[in-house]
Amino acid sequence: MGFKLTDFAGWKAYCLENDLPLYRPILEYELEQKGNTEEVVWERLSYAFNVMKEAVETGLSKEMESRSGMIKSGARKVYGCEITVLSPEFQRLVSRALAAKEVNSCMGRVVAAPTAGASGILPGVLYTLQEIHDLEERKILEGLLIGAGIALIIEQRASLAGAVGGCQAETGSAAAMASGAVVYCLGGSIDQVFNAVAITIQCTLGLICDPVAGLVEVPCVVRNASAAAIANSSAQIALADVDSVIPVDECVDAMGEVGQSMEDRYKETALGGLAATPTGQAISKKVLIQQIEILPDEDQPDE
Repeated sequence: MGFKLTDFAGWKAYCLENDLPLYRPILEYELEQKGNTEEVVWERLSYAFNVMKEAVETGLSKEMESRSGMIKSGARKVYGCEITVLSPEFQRLVSRALAAKEVNSCMGRVVAAPTAGASGILPGVLYTLQEIHDLEERKILEGLLIGAGIALIIEQRASLAGAVGGCQAETGSAAAMASGAVVYCLGGSIDQVFNAVAITIQCTLGLICDPVAGLVEVPCVVRNASAAAIANSSAQIALADVDSVIPVDECVDAMGEVGQSMEDRYKETALGGLAATPTGQAISKKVLIQQIEILPDEDQPDE
């Protein structure tokens, strides 16, 4: 029986006691749960990362327009925008996170990391990180294992589902995964990795899930871009040895508490927030009409 990952404090203690790199307990967990060899695990991680990169490239090279019309190749517009707010690297980060999530919204292939609604964050962050720092793929794959460990703990102590914990559970968790992975890949200590996770959770705590028309498009796509930015800012802060003050396990527990107390209309029901605005309601009615119109004749409701 391998180490059971239930909290960040235990994860750190296990690694220090056994002189293991931070990713190793996650690898051991995967080996035990799936019965695969290490070679198979690394191959599947490589496959997942390639799918992430393909989603980014697809979103930046092809027209992305969702059936609802709410998504219209926004990633390509950001990528080609002549006005750069901070730096070309930041512009690429944001556009790549948008691109991968737009592919999801347009029914393309993505990696749910940890969910399809947050599928643009890790691709945007890790693609750009590897490009800027010229990192070997093996280091990125180790970072993916770090992200998986972070998600595993959040899933047990809070939630990864918007329907349970709001958008903080989806884009917030994905940003935390990405931030921890960035710090690890750049040689940060265990404490720095976990501080990055804690800071990210603090920055996304309380974020509601309010999809317009019940579709994972607005505001989901743009939140992937903002979450990618938060992941990088948290990583930068943590790498400077700034303490999160509130320990990471307590931050995750706070996420769970906030999610439990959040009203149902803010948890993927499309009954509150942006979904309840006049424009949001108008879009919802339009989408409903479109869905009825494409039904086969035999499925049409009686007059």
